[in-house]
Amino acid sequence: MKRSVILLTFNEADGLRTLLSQIQRFEVDEIFAVDGGSTDGTREILADAGIPFVDQSRRGRGAAIREGVFVAKGDQIVLFSPDGNEDPSDVPLLFQCLSEGYDMVIASRFLPDSVNEEDDALLPFRKWANIILGRALNTVWGKKTAFVSDTINGFRGFQRNAFFAISPQSDGFTVEYEMTARALQLGLRIHEIPTHEGQRLGGTSKASSIPTGIAFLRFFIGHWIRGV
Repeated sequence: MKRSVILLTFNEADGLRTLLSQIQRFEVDEIFAVDGGSTDGTREILADAGIPFVDQSRRGRGAAIREGVFVAKGDQIVLFSPDGNEDPSDVPLLFQCLSEGYDMVIASRFLPDSVNEEDDALLPFRKWANIILGRALNTVWGKKTAFVSDTINGFRGFQRNAFFAISPQSDGFTVEYEMTARALQLGLRIHEIPTHEGQRLGGTSKASSIPTGIAFLRFFIGHWIRGV
């Protein structure tokens, strides 16, 4: 059973400099990046570390994930964004759960032992929006035995065959939301582990809160109306 880690990068030089030693210690069969055209030295850091990267041919996070999965050789795949939000120490746990037979494993920011980046914020708007969107998805497509606390987080792993069964079509940031919805619809085995979301290590977030929130809402309403 081969294991692949796909790094999703776009101007993440600061994060890579901090996390590179941990990334290189992942006990997997392959690590490579899908790069969206970085100009801040990200590609040079990857090359110097001997980590190959694929030039992303179509814009968007969803497109990057599909391109990465098509290239990956692993039967089990974990997505990791080296921006500081995601904890590298969770990667072995994601693979462990996949080896136990789960189709998809999500690092959740909303389980009892989890830490969310906005936990100390007076008005954690992004956290509230994520929870509301997640509950809406669980209400429409979920089951009592398969409630997913963090439907949106991109820090996750999956079986390669499960990804192709899900066949996500989103090019943008709604891709993980779509993957969760389809996994629930298909009755796939979903598991979550608690994660501690860190602060971004330099650079800027690629997902502006309001436009991204609108995109999630449009996705949910559109798929609810169509019943898919």
